[in-house]
Amino acid sequence: MTFHSCEICGNNNWREIYRGPVRDGVFGNKRQNAIVARCANCGVDRLAEEYATPESVYETEAYRKKLQQGLDSESYFQIHDELQIHTLKMLWPTSLRDAVIADIGCAGGSLLDHLQGISATQVAIEPSDVFRDSLAQRGYRVYPYAHDALRDWAGQVNCALSIQVIEHVPNPHAFLAGIRELLAPNARLMISTPNRNDILMALLPDDFPEFFYRTVHRWYFDANSLAECARRAGFDVVETCFAHRFGMANAIAWLRDRRPTGRARIDAIGPLADDLWQSYLEQSGQSDCIYMILKPNAGEEGQQR
Repeated sequence: MTFHSCEICGNNNWREIYRGPVRDGVFGNKRQNAIVARCANCGVDRLAEEYATPESVYETEAYRKKLQQGLDSESYFQIHDELQIHTLKMLWPTSLRDAVIADIGCAGGSLLDHLQGISATQVAIEPSDVFRDSLAQRGYRVYPYAHDALRDWAGQVNCALSIQVIEHVPNPHAFLAGIRELLAPNARLMISTPNRNDILMALLPDDFPEFFYRTVHRWYFDANSLAECARRAGFDVVETCFAHRFGMANAIAWLRDRRPTGRARIDAIGPLADDLWQSYLEQSGQSDCIYMILKPNAGEEGQQR
């Protein structure tokens, strides 16, 4: 396995940080002997390309099948509607009234549905043909990729969102730079991605990494490496926030069973304990997600790697 020049910064000095099994779809499915390495220059972690899911998979039903998720919008909504609360909290108190908004990698459009009533125009960018018909029927301006939307929306988007997407793409620098072309001068971009400083990586160093690392995620960021990627793509960081989407019971179950239990409850762990746990992880930067709000910088373009 080889690591070529970093797609974010162009450096070619990698240090191996993990070698072992990685998750391949649902829990229990693994690929063995994968390598994750860290770029010595920009600090990003990358899965060896031989183990990464090809970009073309996201354009068909194959990705949802891999995760054993439903192949229609209703199945998607059942999983993702409740997750939008975290993004909506991060957006507050930003006003989207009469704004042109774009969701890049919007899947079934759950987040757009929550924002449709207040924003003026909604641009849905989604490579998967599983969802695009439904998105168009609900009145969204639909495109497969950001570059496809440029002919209609270059420089016109007031607020762009890309939630849990950048970790999948072949080139995060090019991905963010492409979104930047859609943005109006005073626009904002909100991105989120899994946090490689997730507390379970520290609590279960022998068990959790083979769940955290997965074939569908090429890239693994902490706050510093995500900010560096954004800077090189032509953005300034406005705010960095952390969100934890699971209660205390999830961590206790991992410590006890060494397996995921999602949002399953433990009788002795109530809402107060969950609130304190989530607040601690978010304030200490050990949550499962990073959110970052970006603005286009004053220059013509970002650093060319």
